[in-house]
Amino acid sequence: MGLLSSSIARKVAMALSGLFLVFFLAQHFVINFTSVIAPDTFNSWSHFMGTNGLVQGVLQPILIFGVIFHFVMGFVLEIKNRNARAVKYASYKGSANASWASRNMIISGLVILAFLGLHFYDFWIPEIVHKYIESHPEDPTRYYAETVHKFESHSRVIIYVIAFILLAVHLWHGFASAFQSVGFNNKYSRGLKGFTKAFAIVIPAGFIFIALYHHINHLIH
Repeated sequence: MGLLSSSIARKVAMALSGLFLVFFLAQHFVINFTSVIAPDTFNSWSHFMGTNGLVQGVLQPILIFGVIFHFVMGFVLEIKNRNARAVKYASYKGSANASWASRNMIISGLVILAFLGLHFYDFWIPEIVHKYIESHPEDPTRYYAETVHKFESHSRVIIYVIAFILLAVHLWHGFASAFQSVGFNNKYSRGLKGFTKAFAIVIPAGFIFIALYHHINHLIH
């Protein structure tokens, strides 16, 4: 941890891991959205992601490490920040001191981490069981039906909606802050901040739409 001994280094590491996860989130959304507009494409892309050696053997472990690193570093920074405050606020002034999102990054982060656990339970673990434990033959057409089945449950859809609302809160502060932490401060900063705010709304809302679409479609049919 020598490289992360300074406060600046920890913030930069936190920012870079966050930006990496944002990139994965965008890619994940694009694939999932095809389940709404093009089920065959969703099956094709999902099959590629689930069977490609580079994705499974290299990128997936990097992603898992990135998730763990980001949240561990978040806790470390929170603890360091609290210990560094010699004087607490004399009185709470709400958003006059800091936005709700920035004050509650740990809370929203914990909920998102719990959701990721559910997401792994829903999709990653069944994938492992299907391929390596039950040893089923490859079926490139199974992914769409399995995804739709997951969103038949009322409770699971509610959990997904809540998790993505909190993800939006987390991104609202964290995405823009990540660029500040890595020193991005020029004439494009204002436009970039607008982009991060739009991303924080559009992507989580898109995931919510996917869950509701499949759930409502199941109820109709």
